[in-house]
Amino acid sequence: MKKVLIYPVLFITLLFWATKAISAGSDFIDISGYYKIFLTAVKTPVYRLGLEEIGEPAVGAVNNRLRLKLSSQPCRWLSFEAAYDFSPRIQDPLLFQGDIFFAALDPGTYRVGDFPGRLYPGQGKTAGSFGIFQNLDRCFVTIKTARADIFIGRQAIAWGSGRFINPTDVIAPFAFNELDSEERRGVDALRVRIPLGMMDELDLGYIPGNDFEFKNSAFYLRGKTYLWKTDIALLLMGFRENLLIGLDFSRAVGGAGVWLEAALVDPDYFYSNNEPFIGNENDSQTYLRASLGMDYNFGGKFYGFCEYHFNSAGKKNPEDYSRVFSSKAFTEGATYLMGQHYLNLGMTCQISPLIPFTGVVFVNLGDGSLTLAPALEYNIAENIYLGGGAYFGLGKKPEKIAPGAAKGTTLFHSEFGAYPAMFYTSLRIYF
Repeated sequence: MKKVLIYPVLFITLLFWATKAISAGSDFIDISGYYKIFLTAVKTPVYRLGLEEIGEPAVGAVNNRLRLKLSSQPCRWLSFEAAYDFSPRIQDPLLFQGDIFFAALDPGTYRVGDFPGRLYPGQGKTAGSFGIFQNLDRCFVTIKTARADIFIGRQAIAWGSGRFINPTDVIAPFAFNELDSEERRGVDALRVRIPLGMMDELDLGYIPGNDFEFKNSAFYLRGKTYLWKTDIALLLMGFRENLLIGLDFSRAVGGAGVWLEAALVDPDYFYSNNEPFIGNENDSQTYLRASLGMDYNFGGKFYGFCEYHFNSAGKKNPEDYSRVFSSKAFTEGATYLMGQHYLNLGMTCQISPLIPFTGVVFVNLGDGSLTLAPALEYNIAENIYLGGGAYFGLGKKPEKIAPGAAKGTTLFHSEFGAYPAMFYTSLRIYF
């Protein structure tokens, strides 16, 4: 616990500094934030158990999120930033037990240490229908020099030009069905960004994991340039003893935007021979993930985009989907889709200047299942947004091999047909 005490000390110091600065009329301290509330209803799919069909009643949740952001720039070369989330939740006890979606990512990776995420009930106690959560999500210092910008502390690290799935983003990515994807989860890192020219940049960093252990940590070297009217980025990364080689191309072609993002991962590349090997060698095979897409603005009111995604870590046959969850691609590589070939289509239509409608379709080309994700938003006042939408899958329903079986004993007949349906409304207020 001592290893994370520096974060609350910095946050409290910055908050105290902000209070003093505001009372003194200083303008180098900025306090901002937002309040969000999501009301969701989730309905799990009907499972077949022999000749019988088993369905569960819908469950609901009311998730609140209050985020306070503090930033300060006392001088030209030094700045601070911190953010803290306070999240009371009222929801069905089932939702406190874990993520009921198969497309789920571990949100707690790449932090040296952290506070308990749940304030109430306390650790070791069973949650009923109410819980209070916290997250110190940002707390870092930026030092600007003539040759480089240096970032030290808990910060967001993300890259990739893909619209739906970013193969090179394995640090803190979002699943496609994430409701609140406005800001990436902060990770502990030392990052150095070196400008090499007008459009060229070298980005390198170290991202320690739990207790600074190498097997829990990541490091990377990423170069970015502009050549032949194309933005090009190359990435070399080690994460959790795995090697990732990535590339990212994006450019304009005939008025459309085109991108290609790909990552080749060799699991256990940095694995020490002195450590006992744990697991199945078949779960550590080299895999490739790639996203190829384009977007186009059809005037001021309509915008469309599409993307093909290839995932060699997935399986061709739905009957084999349950085997993917033990592979390194899923346990360590931020992979969550179970199939191999996907086509993702999306559009945004500006119904009025204050009301955009967005529709997205995720298609598993291997089993024919798909997820529909319509969303509507209304800017009801300055900095106040009201929204609503849904995620619901269409496809063959899964089958339980035994009563009460978990993921490993689920017989899939399609991917998105096994996903729960989710309907939500949201209110966002920024200050």
